[in-house]
Amino acid sequence: MTDQAGRNGEARGQEGRDPEALSKFVEGFAAQLVEAGMQRMPARVFAALLASDDGVLTSAELGERLRISPAAVSGAVRYLSQTHMVSREREPGSRRERYRVHSDQWYEALTNREAILKRWAYALREGVESLGAETPAGRRLAETLAFFEFIDGEIALMMDRWRVHRERVFGEGRRPAEDP
Repeated sequence: MTDQAGRNGEARGQEGRDPEALSKFVEGFAAQLVEAGMQRMPARVFAALLASDDGVLTSAELGERLRISPAAVSGAVRYLSQTHMVSREREPGSRRERYRVHSDQWYEALTNREAILKRWAYALREGVESLGAETPAGRRLAETLAFFEFIDGEIALMMDRWRVHRERVFGEGRRPAEDP
């Protein structure tokens, strides 16, 4: 058995699915994330984590699945951690880190964006005050500020509706990606 055939059999056994189909999904979804503005390597790492049954992989597993270097994994995970799309945790009884994507990663990422919108709104408010609300630049900043305040309110309402919807669809406290 060749090394590649061994890996394919091992991956099929671990995930219960065709490694080529899995790779096609990971690369296709990563391409969609890149098109939306995410960096290529974090998009690939995120898609691989999302497609793993338990949502957890080590650096070595990510490197092997994506055929990338440890440095590439490290840089991607750093970006994904900063954007709250993955979390780092220690493997029990080991010094090795593993990376987890949670079933609520989109909620966390959007909540993080909400904090960014609040900081932008604060800076824009200062800009309106500095430039004068009646100047062309001040009016432009005021309109941008109003947009961010509107979006901030809508995100909060949408997240409330999402929690209700999620509970109805998946049950109270259930995290689909982490259930056996």
